[in-house]
Amino acid sequence: MNSEIMERLNRVFRDVFDDRRLTVTAATTANDIEDWDSLTHITLISAVEDEFGMKFTMREVVGMKNVGEMASIVESRRRR
Repeated sequence: MNSEIMERLNRVFRDVFDDRRLTVTAATTANDIEDWDSLTHITLISAVEDEFGMKFTMREVVGMKNVGEMASIVESRRRR
């Protein structure tokens, strides 16, 4: 897993959830963050897309089960 991508994802999560102490790992899911609901998920996806200058497909968004999968998608897009 690319540490630079995880560092940037951590910053995005901290901004979206307004929690400077929040640290996500590859295994982090919505169940691990109390305020992660469907509305926040949309905000989070948009913030990640803005951070990395990309757009997720609907299939990717629906298929993401944890932060690691999100990071993997970002990493695969950067290799193109």
